[in-house]
Amino acid sequence: MTIAKAVNEQRLWQRHMDLAQIGATAKGGVNREAFTPEEAEARKLLASWSEARGFTCAVDEIGNLFFRRAGSDADAAPVVTGSHIDSQPTGGKFDGAYGVLAGLEVLEAAEDSGITTKRPIEFVAWTNEEGGRFQPATMGSGVYTGAMDLEEMLSVKDRSGAVVRDLLPATLAATPNADKRPLGTKFAAYIEAHIEQGPILEMEDRTIGVVTGIQGTRWFAIEVEGAEAHAGTTPFSARRDAFRAAHAMIAEMYELTVDDKDILRFTVGCFEVSPGSPNTVPGHVYFTLDIRHPDGAFLTELGDKVEEVCKRNAGGLPFKVRETYNVPPIQFDADVVGRIRDCTKALNLSHRDMISGALHDAKYMNDVCPAGMIFVPCEKGISHNEIEAANPADLAAGARVLAEAMIALANQ
Repeated sequence: MTIAKAVNEQRLWQRHMDLAQIGATAKGGVNREAFTPEEAEARKLLASWSEARGFTCAVDEIGNLFFRRAGSDADAAPVVTGSHIDSQPTGGKFDGAYGVLAGLEVLEAAEDSGITTKRPIEFVAWTNEEGGRFQPATMGSGVYTGAMDLEEMLSVKDRSGAVVRDLLPATLAATPNADKRPLGTKFAAYIEAHIEQGPILEMEDRTIGVVTGIQGTRWFAIEVEGAEAHAGTTPFSARRDAFRAAHAMIAEMYELTVDDKDILRFTVGCFEVSPGSPNTVPGHVYFTLDIRHPDGAFLTELGDKVEEVCKRNAGGLPFKVRETYNVPPIQFDADVVGRIRDCTKALNLSHRDMISGALHDAKYMNDVCPAGMIFVPCEKGISHNEIEAANPADLAAGARVLAEAMIALANQ
């Protein structure tokens, strides 16, 4: 039996449905943010499935969780796949979870078919990929590869003041039998499977996206300080209105980010007004900017304009601009991309090459080993949303491509 034929569509789908029960929301999505009891419970479930099949488990200092099927050469670097099981606060069942569960399915399919590989094959659940609660995103893979400092990340706080260092022990306790793995342990190659999180594959009726690279991203957190005042008695000339200044800053940024080709991505994701009373002039505003583009020079130029735009529109009010994330565009390894494309063709699946608009852990792995990604469609391109949906057949097709590519890489 070939590895692709051993991929079990029903098993893969049921794993998604079972995992989605942890942190399930009323609207059909999941709330399973990093370092929460829900994420710890999901880790336990992954470990139980893997241990039942005889796969070994390991964890590192930031909580990245690895599961291994042995190869004939115990000293060979593994071929690895994976993604994340943490979610947005109103996330879907498939974002991240698919890449982890597709990895489990590859290991199970290899076991079912009796395939022997020279290199070990592994899947990983990376820590805090989403970055919704603790910034930056892709924390686990960033620390693993050395792109982020472990001590600095352990000291990260959320908006409530909770610290990663204090929450990590409960996360690690979810898998008490896991071996300890040093950060930066070498991989032979890495492939990540993921739902597209956009509408292109569905619109073009294609099953597989062969991902050639990831566009760059810059995030900014901006605070404007004004002065609270009575809305009914304070003349405009006497106001220090933080909202008005923030509004003007954002308005100019929207003007700067008009793109007739619709390649540039610009988002104001958070906007918080204080004190939040209908009859009080706002004294403080906090907001964020998310800017993305596949051209690194263009992204640098635009991001560097953020502070001058804020200064021009502050109206004399104090403000602070803090860049919280800066990841340049990347191109995936040509040999891995070619392997994925060849496996897709061999399975006679419709496909296209594409750039990822979203950031993924594969970005950091590409810095330390040959890497690539596989996309499958999601309904209407909707993601980071409780109604996120995917087709069981598409998920299985992506897992079959992943399996064929991993086995080929593990035996070369």
